[in-house]
Amino acid sequence: MHADVGDHIVINTSVLDVPPRRGEVLEVLGSADTAHYRVRWQDGHESIYYPGPDSQVVPHDT
Repeated sequence: MHADVGDHIVINTSVLDVPPRRGEVLEVLGSADTAHYRVRWQDGHESIYYPGPDSQVVPHDT
């Protein structure tokens, strides 16, 4: 997975009745092989996110 600043990351959880978590990429950290991201989530919190198999990128131009 690769994201750029301004892209959105969506985490699809397997928990029933919990909507996917969505956030905007503020900063790309690490290298191309081990990229991780500083993300501002919909709830206003910011965190460093290491992508997993349950995440997807929504490009900022869509």
